[in-house]
Amino acid sequence: MKLNLRVTENLRRLPITRGMWVMITLMAFAAISAFVRYAYGIGAISDLSNAYPWAFWISFDLYCGVALGAGAFTIVATVEILDLKEFRPLLRPSVLTGLLGYIMVVIALLVDLGQPVRIWHLMVYQNYTSILFEVGICVMLYTTVLLIEFSPVLLEGFKLNKVAHTIHKYSWPFIILGVVLSTLHQSSLGSMLIIEPYKLHPLWWTSLLPLLFFVSAVNVGLGMIILESSLSSSAFGQGLETHLLKKLAKADVYVLLIYLALKFGDLAWSGELNLLFTSGLMSVLFWGEIIIGALIPIALFTRRAVRESPKGLLIGSIFVVVGLMFNRFNASWFAIKHADPLSYVPAFMSHVTYFPTLPEISVSIGIVSAGVLAFTLAAKYLPLFEHGEQAHSGD
Repeated sequence: MKLNLRVTENLRRLPITRGMWVMITLMAFAAISAFVRYAYGIGAISDLSNAYPWAFWISFDLYCGVALGAGAFTIVATVEILDLKEFRPLLRPSVLTGLLGYIMVVIALLVDLGQPVRIWHLMVYQNYTSILFEVGICVMLYTTVLLIEFSPVLLEGFKLNKVAHTIHKYSWPFIILGVVLSTLHQSSLGSMLIIEPYKLHPLWWTSLLPLLFFVSAVNVGLGMIILESSLSSSAFGQGLETHLLKKLAKADVYVLLIYLALKFGDLAWSGELNLLFTSGLMSVLFWGEIIIGALIPIALFTRRAVRESPKGLLIGSIFVVVGLMFNRFNASWFAIKHADPLSYVPAFMSHVTYFPTLPEISVSIGIVSAGVLAFTLAAKYLPLFEHGEQAHSGD
């Protein structure tokens, strides 16, 4: 009873800032669009069609959303499996970011696919030969694992420290399972595109897509940890763990070099290097993602002065995140032949009549706003940030 009274009192004292009102408004527009979608069908709010069945929602909500949640498994593997305890202060915010990211992906897919009451069909009527089945099961299980991993923070917020300590003490199997599941479905998103050898442009299609998707997920996972830490430091007055983030930035350089070696090595092995400069718009899009998401971050993070500068870390991480999103949009949308069999040009740049509608975009923006609002409330009312001795006391 005392616990409930304390929680109720905290909610009554919750200050709703101007930024929160903006996010709540965006969430309301998203909710209205989703309601119309369920009431009148996807055609009521979307420009999708049988000729163009997936585009903005899949590229932004699924392909980008899952990848941007990779910071959770990256830092969990670093702290709990590689036993690099010095990075523990980055653990809780990263796990929360990953958890919110996956919840947002699930909500977005429910709006896109429809029939949320039939989600149990995936678990009962299994199609073991489908990559989508593997992705769906992994996302369900990994979201559950993230809830378990984050539950000690929530319990500590309700002053249930003993229960939180017990869950943390016996969470080792879930930690291993979470890393395995995330590894599987990060790569499986690339496997989904392998079945399109005649639709996906050769600059992106390769049998190495699962490996490339996994390596790029590790890359953006490190970038997201740096970005989230930088923004949290500014927004919530938390001390920036620069001595830790600069190590992640240095590690990200090696991950990016591995990615570039795999990418260009595969193009050379398949004899397709000439496509880098002879594919018109596709060449422009390819070099855009490489320059923004790889070459610029490498140039920045190899400089010690940048790695030791909060502003430099923030700018470098933004390039990493934007570059990853650029890549996912290219691979899952821009570089795929749709209704126009002779062109890889996206529909909104050709004669095919598809362009993301305002309700489509509002759904995604509203879901992201909900995630940002949830993180803000968690940062204010839960023991989300650990520093110094506090971080090591949980070992």
